[in-house]
Amino acid sequence: MFRALGDPSRLRLLARLASGEVCVTQLAELEDEKLSTVSARLQTLHAVRLVKRRREAKHIFYALSDDHVLHLVQSAIEHAAERR
Repeated sequence: MFRALGDPSRLRLLARLASGEVCVTQLAELEDEKLSTVSARLQTLHAVRLVKRRREAKHIFYALSDDHVLHLVQSAIEHAAERR
């Protein structure tokens, strides 16, 4: 789980999901990345239970698994922003 949090790209996705559920297509557009790249990152986050997903027709929506994940993300961002 901490390895998944350690990647800046995955951490950015988690930060985007902190405001609520988002479709993988929208996340790819927001990140200016290929859909397959974002999907792979989300799959990694899903595998360690940091995000949950649901399907609605052809779209897959992702959200943080629970409030504990939000606290982990906030702590990771605060830690990264600290000056040494």
